[in-house]
Amino acid sequence: MALLKRLYDKLHLTINASKSAVASAFGRKFLGYCLWAGPKGEVKRAVSMQARERYKQRIRQLTRRSCGRSMNELIEPLRRYVLGWKAYFGLAQTPGVWRALDEWMRHRLRAIQLKQWRRGTTAYRASLALGASPWLARKVAANTRRWWHNSGHSVNAVLTIAHFDRLGVPRLS
Repeated sequence: MALLKRLYDKLHLTINASKSAVASAFGRKFLGYCLWAGPKGEVKRAVSMQARERYKQRIRQLTRRSCGRSMNELIEPLRRYVLGWKAYFGLAQTPGVWRALDEWMRHRLRAIQLKQWRRGTTAYRASLALGASPWLARKVAANTRRWWHNSGHSVNAVLTIAHFDRLGVPRLS
């Protein structure tokens, strides 16, 4: 590190000591990526844990349940952010992470939709309008409270991935 500091001083550049280190590339993050060794010893790229947490925090901010916006108004800023994030981290080689983040985001959107429906009768009518059977619509209508918990059950059959595709929500995976 001292050698690098002397070389950079000659170029009138400064090294940020808190961000820089002379160490193995594994275990360090660089521009939101971290490196890991795959099978057969090849080096692979992954989105760092901190970048994933910032992604989730930004999605939470964009999809607050108390903002009083319709689903279409909510999706446009979400769409812009997700497409930009996907383009930046497109080199990551971890499909499981992409799938998990995608499922989490859709789970959050389902919870928001449940909260917007509020009453069971509204959820029942909306579920029927989305093509659900009367039995499934009754099941969704019975679960209009505890939005996060209930958005992972029968609501998945009504608010499918195809439904979110029609609304314009981009897929990560």
